[in-house]
Amino acid sequence: MIAQEDLIALVRTYNPKTDEKLIAAAYDYGRQMHEGQYRHSGEPYFSHPVAVAAVLAEQRLDDATIITALLHDTIEDTRASYASVAERFGNEIADLVDGVTKLTNLQLSSTETQQAENFRKLFMAMSKDMRVILVKLADRLHNMRTIKAMRPEKQLKKARETMDIFAPLAGRMGMQWMREELEDLAFKVLNPDARASIIRRFITLQKETGDVVEKITGDMRLEIDKAGIEADVLGRAKKPYSVWRKMQEKELGFSRLSDIYGFRIITGTEYDCYAVLGAIHQRWRAVPGRFKDYISQPKSNGYRSIHTTVSGRDGKRVEVQIRTRQMHDVAETGVAAHWSYRDGVRSENPFAVDPVKWISALTEQFDAEEDHDEFLEAVKLEMYSDKVFCFTPKGDVVKLPRGATPIDFAYAIHTRIGHACVGAKIDGMRVPLWTRIKNGQSVDVITAEGQVPQPTWLDIATTGKARSAIRRALREQDRDRFIKLGRELARAAFEHVGKKATDKALESAARTLRLKEPDELLARLGSAELTAQTVLNAIYPDLAPDDGDEVNLDLAVIGLAADQSFDRAQCCQPLPGERIVGITYRGQGVVVHAIDCESLQAFDDQPQRWLDLHWHSGTHPPVYSVTLDLTIGNDAGVLGRICTLIGEQKANISDLNFVDRKPDFYRLLIDVELRDAEHLHRVISALDAESDVAAIERHRDPARTGGSQPLQT
Repeated sequence: MIAQEDLIALVRTYNPKTDEKLIAAAYDYGRQMHEGQYRHSGEPYFSHPVAVAAVLAEQRLDDATIITALLHDTIEDTRASYASVAERFGNEIADLVDGVTKLTNLQLSSTETQQAENFRKLFMAMSKDMRVILVKLADRLHNMRTIKAMRPEKQLKKARETMDIFAPLAGRMGMQWMREELEDLAFKVLNPDARASIIRRFITLQKETGDVVEKITGDMRLEIDKAGIEADVLGRAKKPYSVWRKMQEKELGFSRLSDIYGFRIITGTEYDCYAVLGAIHQRWRAVPGRFKDYISQPKSNGYRSIHTTVSGRDGKRVEVQIRTRQMHDVAETGVAAHWSYRDGVRSENPFAVDPVKWISALTEQFDAEEDHDEFLEAVKLEMYSDKVFCFTPKGDVVKLPRGATPIDFAYAIHTRIGHACVGAKIDGMRVPLWTRIKNGQSVDVITAEGQVPQPTWLDIATTGKARSAIRRALREQDRDRFIKLGRELARAAFEHVGKKATDKALESAARTLRLKEPDELLARLGSAELTAQTVLNAIYPDLAPDDGDEVNLDLAVIGLAADQSFDRAQCCQPLPGERIVGITYRGQGVVVHAIDCESLQAFDDQPQRWLDLHWHSGTHPPVYSVTLDLTIGNDAGVLGRICTLIGEQKANISDLNFVDRKPDFYRLLIDVELRDAEHLHRVISALDAESDVAAIERHRDPARTGGSQPLQT
């Protein structure tokens, strides 16, 4: 086990300003809490948290992350509590330790439905503080390094979970070294014979050809020195699992497999990267189709590098990665580079990605998925995919996962473009919609008015955004089926009270419920957005049974997630009975707008934030404030009569403001608390019939875009 002073010395090498006393206190507290606990290997349990802290210290992470590693099992496995950790080490560290504890309790290898829900929690934890995931990955890495002490069945379970979830997650975060080690450690458990075979073949190859890595490294250094460029050259044989995966993907034997060696050239400047590329390509023949420029087109996790494959010594293919020192730091630590320290201060690496923006981009497409299986599918597609960069006809860059098609490209531009897609051109040539897009290609989407998404598109699309939009559109196309079902439900409900669901009756019901046409009413009835009881109440309130208790305010809107709250937009003040949509705000709930609200135009280019909502059927309490704009005669007693009329309609006036006073007329704004749209209709009708009311209309103010409490996007 690493001694306390050695761990602190390791942290001090990159952060001389480290809080040594706090780390020492955490070390002592963790050791005390885990006293008497042992690992399967027989070692003191506390050796594990210390090893996890050392892994993170090697990544030059901040004090809070190191201390969290030392304490990450205390809340779960000892008598320590959140309160005791917070009291000794502060709320930040207590929150991090609690976050790691919750992640540890997720059964990520459980059934698909549970796994999808746990993935949601995983991403939620990542969005709160990425360091929680960094500690969890380091925890998994050390557990995999010491997995031999576990029972065989436990080893298999942990290895599969590592291969399926933690290794891809590390790669998606840009921590490639950790991904490779996690994969190889899991490979050793899952397929030990295959791994041993790969290693034996490497040994045989080395005996036959000598140290190829050292020879090629020397050749590259010679060419770079000739070009007068200062650079470091690093070479290595690829990990056994990486070689095995290539053999499986390409269906080749080891002897026929190329590029089993990888080389990195680290330069001082971006200019030198391209100069090195020129020197390498002048000396060795480049392999067509194996060039990628991630410097001009970085990956979403901040990764930048030039990749090329050349035919090197004796015709062997070798992969070469060329990058600057700062790019290399990000390539090694990925998103974790945001928290790394150098010489006592946070590293100012211009290539380190903002973790908040990164996790937002990663999760936004998953928010639209309501179905567990669809969510899990979208997560795995995103985590396992690499990126391709393609262009619009105007030259704008579009990032898509590897294997994406023109359908994905169309929906990445805009949902309307995706829905109307009938074909595509790649580099000027007409291609089928199932064509896989390659790096650097220009894609032109062909659209046609009247086109609608086809069910077969679900087999073509690969991105979560495209698949979600297609599914929503296909559900909308079920409208005809819902109308037929709604007509049958209406017929049965009307016959139950001795009436007939005639066209005129349905028109009257639609008008009362503020729907454009009877078919809209029937579609909503067939899709369960409206109940037959609501339709009956609209025409025959005395015949239809009462709705019973008033609708609970917290449950007034249907379509929200369990943990989402809502607020009515003050610009349009939607009421029950009106068509509504929701706009999500990160961490602050949902603002509900009327479907015709002008403010919604501001969100046209953010379809991932829209929610399809509707009001709960039933009787709502009179608490929904609506502003009325009245012009009344300036005569004695008029205002009193107005207030009396509103009261007679069982509506309450919550505010009243005069906005214009003339000798003969007043204009005023009255805030009235109502139940629903029908209640509003009755109030307006009563006021409009008053002879001293010159004009009345519902007042809407597009400038008031937020809910009753201001929200920030």
